[in-house]
Amino acid sequence: MTTAELFSPTESGYLSQLTRAADRFADRAERRERHQELLRTRGVLYADEPERVEKRLNRLGTDWSQARAIDREPTEPRTTSGSTLRLPPEHFGSDMLGLERLIGRNNLTPVAFLEKGALVARSVGRITLSGPGGGHGTGFMVSPSLLLTNNHVVRSQEEARRSTVAFALQAGVDGRPLVPAVFQLEPQRFFVTDRELDFTLVAVAERGGRGEALSSFGLLPLSEEQGKIVIGEFVNIIQHPAGEPKQVALRENQVVDILDRFLHSTTDTLRGSSGAPVLNDQWEVVALHHSAVPKTDAEGRPLSVDGTLWTPEMGEERVAWVANEGVRISRILRTLSTISLTGTAARLRDEVLTAGPTGESVAVPVGVPRPVAPSPPPVDGAGGLPGADGTRVQVTDGIAHLTVPLRISVGLDLPARPVTSMSTPAPFLAPAPPSPPAAPADGASAVERDMEAALISLRLGRERPYYDRQADAVARDTYYAGIDTGDAEALRRALTELLEDTHSPRPRYRPNRLVYPWVDLHRDGRLRSIYSGKDFAPEEFIRADAAVAEARLARVQELFARERAAGPAEFEAEFDALEALMPFNCEHVVPQSWFAHKEPMRGDLHHLFACEVGCNSFRNNFAYFDFPNFQEVEREECGMRDPVGSDRSVIGFEPESGKGAVARATLYFLLRYPGLVGDVRTEFPESRLPTLLAWHAGEPVSEYERHRNAAIAELQGDRNPLIDHPEWAQKIDFSGVWP
Repeated sequence: MTTAELFSPTESGYLSQLTRAADRFADRAERRERHQELLRTRGVLYADEPERVEKRLNRLGTDWSQARAIDREPTEPRTTSGSTLRLPPEHFGSDMLGLERLIGRNNLTPVAFLEKGALVARSVGRITLSGPGGGHGTGFMVSPSLLLTNNHVVRSQEEARRSTVAFALQAGVDGRPLVPAVFQLEPQRFFVTDRELDFTLVAVAERGGRGEALSSFGLLPLSEEQGKIVIGEFVNIIQHPAGEPKQVALRENQVVDILDRFLHSTTDTLRGSSGAPVLNDQWEVVALHHSAVPKTDAEGRPLSVDGTLWTPEMGEERVAWVANEGVRISRILRTLSTISLTGTAARLRDEVLTAGPTGESVAVPVGVPRPVAPSPPPVDGAGGLPGADGTRVQVTDGIAHLTVPLRISVGLDLPARPVTSMSTPAPFLAPAPPSPPAAPADGASAVERDMEAALISLRLGRERPYYDRQADAVARDTYYAGIDTGDAEALRRALTELLEDTHSPRPRYRPNRLVYPWVDLHRDGRLRSIYSGKDFAPEEFIRADAAVAEARLARVQELFARERAAGPAEFEAEFDALEALMPFNCEHVVPQSWFAHKEPMRGDLHHLFACEVGCNSFRNNFAYFDFPNFQEVEREECGMRDPVGSDRSVIGFEPESGKGAVARATLYFLLRYPGLVGDVRTEFPESRLPTLLAWHAGEPVSEYERHRNAAIAELQGDRNPLIDHPEWAQKIDFSGVWP
């Protein structure tokens, strides 16, 4: 959805949805406090209705006598008839571990819990709505053909026709991204939606964009039976928060109230998680996540994190949240069963109602094959390129196939719009021994010729000096001749004018040709991720980019064939959605969204660095930030981030490596494009300038950066003043670079 639609004051708007959720939460405050007190003093078995507790225990395969033997209090619950269950305590052993988890006394969990969760997660995908009002949500398969999500994610058949769902959009066990499988939604086959319960059930194509079978991703059967959850238990949510790769909020998410149609929990979700399954510890779906619950004032108006009234202009990250709300699955199934359907639609609906035997565990196929993606031409005698795990690129009838679980992206020029950043999934290739590239074969595609040109550039680069210090010193002195450093503001203005005048030519964004073969190389001839510090052979990036370019070209051709009547705005939204779905392995230290993906900023080599796609996605578009050692943040090998902040007011990313280089690249960007960054709150604010200056001072300019600077000057004319004259950082008045 667009921001305007999300925050519209109309009945269908985001604000209205939050208000209704907040009203339901507020109306239950007294009852919820009573639940919390019972949880604190007596335990899970006493916080909910006795009837529901009985059903829960029965579903877990135990009875009250076993439950009370390990509970805090021996008090017995009433049955629905008012009498009590008086069964003698019995001895129990390891078979009671599940019940201990229910009561919340023991966090020891069988390994099968994680193994089953990984299988369940396969059925959860990210929904992307392209075109006007585009955005992301989460959904999951509930039958062989149908996917469940929220009404506010996919509201109509028209929106469904413009939507896709991507499975396996996540990291693999080696930390590298898998190859997503993208499927078109097919509302013409089945589409049912309910605004009040906020659910949409829609058919999904049987085959993905590269021939993947939908059946390989399994399903999560739904059950209307009671006893799947009680107040005080912990739930799990598998989700795509903020449209990011798949994540899970695991167990530390307590159900605090169960209403007739909804349940409330304290769960870590972000925008984009709408439509995610809420699951108990047996991985049964208990609810459909659909809304966060905001903190409100006495009049029911949402409050911001600082206690003031929240307004849409503040952005969603400034809302003070208190809980999350899910729609109970039993109520969705009850509504679905009452809808009058005939023919194929009725059959597909019935598959949901009978997707799995009552009370049976989720059945997801084990060992399903990975999706395949087009890959580069063969480079070894066996007709393929070997990977680190024994996989192989194979070309058959002119079509290349690859099953290594990694994704990168490649640029592609189209006449209608510079869509060089639009991407489609493909894996990283394992390091291959360098070999002199052969001349392109007759009839080679444009992508193959581009790849061969990049490999030739790489080979030629190995034959030239890596960095000529003396020649670069002469070039530097000549470049800044006449620059007066006596006045801070005048210095900044002079540098901005110099950078703009000398920035010629202005290359388009083509990392395969311009970044990997020479600009971003280190002295040892390898690439290093700017955030994680991991090194890669440049051939990996070049060949893999070529593979993705072929796949992307096919996607673009398909798009034009399918959307001939669409206008420029629809195509641009589609391209942007594809780029967000599958980012490049090349990082813009100033995120593209901050300058609307426009040139020359997009292709400006001074702020482009090699970066594996996992770190690229983890950073997202968060501004750089320096976290204190005690800060509770998300940590990965590429750095730390806090997408909402512990006080829900801080947004930032701190890289594991490369702080000095990214600081100097960002400072260059601020000088080169004054007034372009910082016009909205989520972009780099002036208050973060001391962070850049501290990183700049803390890591001296390296030979690698001086090589980059000289190489970029050859390609686009201008230089980075912070690399050439690090001391100028304290002399420049940067205040004029913000709007």
